[in-house]
Amino acid sequence: MWTNLLHRGLCGLVQHGDLKIVYPDGSRRRYGDGTGPEISMRLKDPNLPRRLVMHPDLALGEGYMDETIEIENDDLRGALALFMQNLSDTPENWRDRLLHLKNFFFRWIMQFNPASRARRNVAHHYDLSGDLYDLFLDKDHQYSCAYFPYPGMSLEEAQEAKKAHIAGKLLIERNMLVLDIGCGWGGLALTLARNYGARVLGVTLSEEQHKVATRRAAEAGLSDRVEFRLCDYRSVTGRFDRVVSVGMFEHVGVPHYREYFRNVHERLSPDGIALIHSIGRTTPPGGTSPWITKYIFPGGYVPALSEMMAAVERENFWSTDIEVWRLHYAETLRHWHDRFIGNIDKARALYDERFCRMWRYYLIASELSFRYYGQIVFQVQLARRQDAVPLSRDYLYDAGVNADRSPQPRAAHSGAAE
Repeated sequence: MWTNLLHRGLCGLVQHGDLKIVYPDGSRRRYGDGTGPEISMRLKDPNLPRRLVMHPDLALGEGYMDETIEIENDDLRGALALFMQNLSDTPENWRDRLLHLKNFFFRWIMQFNPASRARRNVAHHYDLSGDLYDLFLDKDHQYSCAYFPYPGMSLEEAQEAKKAHIAGKLLIERNMLVLDIGCGWGGLALTLARNYGARVLGVTLSEEQHKVATRRAAEAGLSDRVEFRLCDYRSVTGRFDRVVSVGMFEHVGVPHYREYFRNVHERLSPDGIALIHSIGRTTPPGGTSPWITKYIFPGGYVPALSEMMAAVERENFWSTDIEVWRLHYAETLRHWHDRFIGNIDKARALYDERFCRMWRYYLIASELSFRYYGQIVFQVQLARRQDAVPLSRDYLYDAGVNADRSPQPRAAHSGAAE
């Protein structure tokens, strides 16, 4: 029964491409219109048809991790691309709508993130071995979307361009006080202090990130300009000239959006500027992949701009700039995946084969979500005063570019340290 149900579902889903599946009972079926390269999969567990019908997202990811789904030539990228492209082209049926409704309504429970739960969720991902992140991140450990304004940029160049672009939007001047919410391993905070003369407080809930960031500040001789605290953003007091948050809003949780933006507003000085950088979706509000929730980012959620801005509008902000990055994160994730695979033996030494398959699935599925499945990046600039930033975006760019081809924020360098 379950094999027939899965077969019928795939007949409706896979309209394009060339998919061949060998079922656990030995039967073979083909799907699609025969275009493109053939993707051949073998289902080795008799329970898989039932699980793929009932929980397709979770079962597919777990099947790859457990090697009960075998893809010819290990072409995971090709298989996921085929599914995502067909999903994006296929109208929702009643079953899809039911699954999305379930995820939508349960997200309020899954994303309830008081400080204690937020700390556990962060530890699940960010307190993994620092050696793991060394295998695929750039030298500054930027674990967020890089910025590729020019073709052929390296990951290091694109991450430097991202930080410069953010500094430009913040209009940093020397000795400004900056709050970095979700500071990661400290790369952005250290850049703002070293290159722009700011004084920065970075906060994180990850013990591993806090330890590394504090050590990096000492090694760079910046401990007098940068402080890192192991605390929840909601416990910070005082006023700051600038507030920046990169790749953290995805972990706030929908029930806490008002609370988050209220805190940002309260932390900003009257003429302050905030820059919130977050993964977003082009579709209406929804839920989170069950596989991502279970294995990668518990409590995480990619917001629609509509629900993000609904919270902003209630906190007396001026929205002074909203920029959408489309394929920048896809390119970033492709770099990360290629570096991870290049160091796969070191990854196996740290963890095991199942973990490595899980991580590869995460990186490829995330990349393809940006290419085919409606994920993008939002940069939202906010201010308490209408005239806190210039009237046009020209202030962000010089007429030329520097030697590493990164766009240079014009105003940011006016306050840089000597």
